[in-house]
Amino acid sequence: MRMPAFFLGHGNPMNALATNAYTQAWNNIGAGIPRPKAILAISAHWYVPYLAVTGMKEPRTIHDFGGFPRELFEFTYPAPGDPALAMRIRELLEPLDAGIDSQWGLDHGAWSVLCHLFPQADIPIVQLSIDETQPPQFHFQAGKSLAPLRDENILVIGSGNIVHNLHAYAWGRHPAEPFDWAVRFDSRVRELLAANDMAPLVDYESLGRDALLSAPTPDHYLPLLYIAGMRAGDDPVSFPVAGMDGGSISMLSVQFGG
Repeated sequence: MRMPAFFLGHGNPMNALATNAYTQAWNNIGAGIPRPKAILAISAHWYVPYLAVTGMKEPRTIHDFGGFPRELFEFTYPAPGDPALAMRIRELLEPLDAGIDSQWGLDHGAWSVLCHLFPQADIPIVQLSIDETQPPQFHFQAGKSLAPLRDENILVIGSGNIVHNLHAYAWGRHPAEPFDWAVRFDSRVRELLAANDMAPLVDYESLGRDALLSAPTPDHYLPLLYIAGMRAGDDPVSFPVAGMDGGSISMLSVQFGG
């Protein structure tokens, strides 16, 4: 049985502690799919100049942010690692040279959503870094290379935000009306995914000003390309979560497969 693959818009780290429409939808996703053997997470927050996969048995919970309440820094997600899965990922990515990392762990792009999908933290997890030196096509092709994991009972989750412009974000002012460029780009990405038209999604900067405002840096957009690369030809696409936070953060989630 082929596992579905997901891109999840993670938004504010405080979602880890919150009960809202987004977190309830994530909980429903976890409850509605077969229990995976393990999870591969590709998070916007491990954006570094190299390719690596976590190989430790007990990944630490990384609090990679500042200015949030103490209870968020005290939060832990003690899921086990999976060194065997790390080696399998390295094998699938060959001839790319993915290092086995023993320092990173789980950043908030991973645990702030996984704590709602699988609250018991009892499914092994590894993370794959996003190599910031590589162009979008590299990340899309890496996703294609990793697609066999879906047939091995591995759940693959990309975590980022299709629209992620913190300079325009309405910090502390809620509710905030979404910017027109954010809504247009969010809708355009959804249309292209529904049409299985991947070329413009990979070359997203060609989509013009809306794309440049919505993804002023690549880090939060690129996890989508990994998941798009894993799409099988007969996969339906659905959007189990939608919404815009602070005017400039898209919470859209994308599901490939049933």
